[in-house]
Amino acid sequence: MAYTKITASVVGKKYRSAIAAYRRQLPGGSLRLSFEQEADAYFRRCALGIWAAGGGELTDNHVDAYNAICSGANQPARVLYLELCAAVSTAPDFQLPGFFSQIQASDQGTGRDRVGPFCDLCQLTFLLFAAVYDQLNTAAADCARAYTDRLRQAAGQPPLSPRTPADDGAADRGSAAQNTADAARSGDAAETTQGETAEEPQPTLEELMAELDSLCGLEKVKKDVRSLVNLVKIRKLREEQELPVPAMSLHLVFMGNPGTGKTTVARLLAGIYRAIGVLPKGQLVEVDRSGLVAGYVGQTAIQTQKVIQSAMGGVLFIDEAYSLASQPGSNDFGQEAIDTILKAMEDHRKELVVIVAGYSNLMMKFIHSNPGLESRFNKYIYFDDYTGPELYEIFCSTCQKNGYQVEDALKERLPGFFQTLYDERDENFGNARDVRNLFETLVSIQSDRVAQLEQPTREDLMTITCADFDQAEQEEE
Repeated sequence: MAYTKITASVVGKKYRSAIAAYRRQLPGGSLRLSFEQEADAYFRRCALGIWAAGGGELTDNHVDAYNAICSGANQPARVLYLELCAAVSTAPDFQLPGFFSQIQASDQGTGRDRVGPFCDLCQLTFLLFAAVYDQLNTAAADCARAYTDRLRQAAGQPPLSPRTPADDGAADRGSAAQNTADAARSGDAAETTQGETAEEPQPTLEELMAELDSLCGLEKVKKDVRSLVNLVKIRKLREEQELPVPAMSLHLVFMGNPGTGKTTVARLLAGIYRAIGVLPKGQLVEVDRSGLVAGYVGQTAIQTQKVIQSAMGGVLFIDEAYSLASQPGSNDFGQEAIDTILKAMEDHRKELVVIVAGYSNLMMKFIHSNPGLESRFNKYIYFDDYTGPELYEIFCSTCQKNGYQVEDALKERLPGFFQTLYDERDENFGNARDVRNLFETLVSIQSDRVAQLEQPTREDLMTITCADFDQAEQEEE
C-alpha cells in the first residue's frame, strides 16, 4: 500500500473520539478532572518528542495536527510554525503523565482495568503523530512504538512485539513504519481503545452535571439548572407512574452580559435534556438575527425554518434575541422569524427546546413585547458578571489548558488587575471574553519575544512575563 500522510483533521477527529471513549471509563472526581486537565498537554509533549525523533522538515500539517490535539471543552493550541520548530528542537524525553499513578491506584483492589485501555489510547495517538509526515518516516514510527512500550512496561504489560534488531535492513524498518501508518489511517489501533466509533459516545447525566459544577463561578446558575433538572426528572417519574403532570415549558430565557457562560450552559443543558430523556438528540444549534432574518418578504420564514429543522431533537439557542423585535414603523422581517419560531415551539413540544439570550434589560422588554413570547418563556436564568477572583481563576485555567505559565512576579500583580477590571467595568465589559482576549494578546507578545531568542528553552516557550503584560497594557491604551 502506498504511503499517504494523515491530515490534521483526521488526527483531531480520531484523537477527540478516543479521548472521549476513554474518559467515559473513568470515575468522577479527582481522577477524571486530572485526566481532563492534563491529557491534551501530555499528548502534545509526546507529539513533540516523536517529531523530534523523526527529524526531517516539519510542515504546516504538523502545525495543524499539533493544534488539533484538543479534547472536551479545552481550548485548542494556537502554535505557529516557528514556535513548533522551536518546541520540537527542545522536546523533552518521554515521561509518564502525572495522572498515570492515579489511574494505577484506581485499579488496585477493584478488579477494573483502566491502565490497559490507557496504553491502547496512547498507542493510537502516538501512531497518529508518526503518520503526519509527507513521506514515510521510520524514525518517527519507531519512536511511537518505543513510547508505547515504555508506557506498557510501566504498566506491567508486555511490549507490542519483539524489537527489530539494529542490524536488520531498512526494508524491515520501513515495513514496520508502513504498518504503523496503515493502522493509524484504518483505525485498527482505534479499536483497541474500546470505544472509538464513527460517532463520539454521548456523555452521561453525571458527566454533564460534573462539567457544569466545574465551571468557574455561576453558583446561582448552577443552582437554577439543578432545580430545573430535578423538576424534569420528577415529572418523568410521575408520568411513568401515571400520576397527573402539570403543564410546563422547558424553553428558557438566559439574561446577562456577554462572556458570562450562557452558550456553555446552553450546550450542557442540551446534553442534560437528552440524558434524562426529554430530547432525542441533544445537539445545540446557535444562531443570531443574521442567521434567521432575510432581506425580503417570505424568505425569512424559509431561512428560519431551515435553522429550526437543524435544531430539531435538540436546543435552538438564539443569542441577542431582542434584535428580532421590530421597531415601530420599520419594514423589518424579525417578526416573521419570531412567528415562525413560536409556531415550531407549539408544533414540536417534545422535539425542540428554544433558549433566547441577551442583555437583561433588553430581554425583558423583548419577552414582554409579544404575548406569544410571554406565554412560552416563563423561566429565567440570570448570569451575573464574573468577580475579580473569578476572572483571575479563568485566566489561570486558560493558561494551564494551553500549556503556559505565569512568572511569580506577574502572579502577584494579576489578582489586583482583575479586581480593578471588575470594579471599573462598564456596559462594554466582556467578562470571560475580555480574559480570553488578554490571554491571546499575551501569547502573541510572548511569541514575538521568544522568537528573538537563539535557542529558547522549554521554560521560555511556556512563560508569560511581567514585560509581556506591561506591553499588553500599553497596546490597550
